[in-house]
Amino acid sequence: MAAAVAAACVLAGCGGGGGGGAAPAASAPAASTPVQTAAVTFANVSVHDPAVLKVGDTWYAFGSHLAAAKSTDLMNWTKIADGVTDANPLFSKVTTALADTFAWAQVTDLWAPDVIQLDDGKFYMYYDACKGDSPRSALGVAVADKVEGPYVSKGVFLKSGMWNEVSPDGTIYDALKHPNTVDPNTFRDAAGKLWMIYGSYSGGIFIMAMDPATGMPVAGQGYGKHLMGGNHARIEGAYVMYSPATKYYYLFTSFGGLDAAGGYNLRVARSTNPDGPYLDASGKDMADVKADPTKPLFDDASIAPYGQKLVGSHQFALAAGETGAQLGYVSPGHNSARYEAATNQYFLIFHTRFPGQGEYHEVRVHEMFINDDGWPVAAPLRYVPLSKSATTISPTVTSADVAGAYKMVNHGKDISATIKPSVAIRLDGSGTVSGGASGTWTHKGNNNVSIVIDGVTYSGVLSRQWNPNANAFAVTFTAQSQTGVSLWGIRTGT
Repeated sequence: MAAAVAAACVLAGCGGGGGGGAAPAASAPAASTPVQTAAVTFANVSVHDPAVLKVGDTWYAFGSHLAAAKSTDLMNWTKIADGVTDANPLFSKVTTALADTFAWAQVTDLWAPDVIQLDDGKFYMYYDACKGDSPRSALGVAVADKVEGPYVSKGVFLKSGMWNEVSPDGTIYDALKHPNTVDPNTFRDAAGKLWMIYGSYSGGIFIMAMDPATGMPVAGQGYGKHLMGGNHARIEGAYVMYSPATKYYYLFTSFGGLDAAGGYNLRVARSTNPDGPYLDASGKDMADVKADPTKPLFDDASIAPYGQKLVGSHQFALAAGETGAQLGYVSPGHNSARYEAATNQYFLIFHTRFPGQGEYHEVRVHEMFINDDGWPVAAPLRYVPLSKSATTISPTVTSADVAGAYKMVNHGKDISATIKPSVAIRLDGSGTVSGGASGTWTHKGNNNVSIVIDGVTYSGVLSRQWNPNANAFAVTFTAQSQTGVSLWGIRTGT
């Protein structure tokens, strides 16, 4: 068993991480057109496994390898920390401060963290370390008066990978059913109760009730409650977002391997309770998502049918009149998801690699919407507020606005390194879809749209998103089927 798990973790990582790689050569900027003259700028940053919180008007992203960055607009980021060294400002001499963590995990690196501000006003960082060739991991918490630190450790409270020894639930540790104690996300439910969801590969995703006064788990839970995964299924990076509009808790996870060839993709399930059960739109319980133990490690075929797939590897071709690099992502994953009550907006924040750029990765932010079926769907282009337009643009997309030529990506449901290419389609004024896909479309009011392709209905949302290849805001759609397949479309002309 130890050898098998070692092979699993070596090939796919134990819950996060991944080096930034060399930065790619700069691509040609999109040519300017007279359609829009507002300046739209981005300052990109490499933070793997970004856990995001907002403090005042500033967004912070904390990630693996003790990296952190901040932004006031979700477009331009400044890195404020990186590297597990004593020079990192998030801790005072981290190698000493977390010596017990490194001793257990037998490494000197840190994996995907999470930071939350609790009722005492202090900031609690849930940190973790993983050996990397087995699920031998340690998860602890550190506290700071300011979000940028320095953080002081309160100690490790969960461990995994203790071969042939008693685990926190009182039984002998078994990686097929017990968690790898990494990838924490701590959140409050609608009633204010504090929870922590965590886990990667191994026995899957678990959830624990937390004490908001101490930031520690409520005593007597062992590893907590199992929610998803097992038998080394490639599932990790759990994150929970509550929507006050739908009254659902949405559980986001990443399926597949995090590297460029791993097929990482983002999926979501939902529940009316913070601790589950979480179901997909077909009614499948995520607790049943497990790899087949009779098959080789990384049995992706057994888990691929589960969950609503939001985004995977894809690339949009350049349409007539467009310039610049073709937009696309490779192995997008390990996200945060946030609801902003003040603006009634949902955001999906994740890291991604890019076509032809190896393991180099950056943070991306996309707006999300809730479709008619109560499921989050992600905009096909990175977030730029409409206020960046040189002229006033209405957020309302009418039926007349929709008709035209589009490039569309079908994200499918597979877990694969294959980059899904866009196809050219047309949504005409009579309600038909033609070109690279055929079917019908119906404007349902309030920016909602229904698209039927090959007899499959996709419930979607219309919006205007910044298309850098056209240097303009374009009408887009994002739609999802009951079977969990997402379509992304960008209008390219009349």
